[in-house]
Amino acid sequence: MPNILFICSKNQWRSPTAELLFKNHPNHTARSAGTGDKARVKVNEKLLAWADVIFVMERKHRDMLKQRFTSTIAGKEMVVLDIEDHYQFNDPELVVILQVALAKYL
Repeated sequence: MPNILFICSKNQWRSPTAELLFKNHPNHTARSAGTGDKARVKVNEKLLAWADVIFVMERKHRDMLKQRFTSTIAGKEMVVLDIEDHYQFNDPELVVILQVALAKYL
């Protein structure tokens, strides 16, 4: 069962919404984290090592992970979803955007 990690800035709206889409999924286990100092769950080496696939909401998140966790993420699949920080937690529009972007994984 692949482990999927969703990353945004504060781990308040986008990545927890994506994690919720995978809750109780029969084929995946999902978690979420944030890159910022005030993130609810801050991304760390242990979470990145756990993940088989890493989804980041924006390119800046990918770039930060590459800069700070180079060896931990080496060889891991990383997908940039290009979802800007304009949505609240579980916003119906965000859910649709995520469902489309993640269709081949759901």
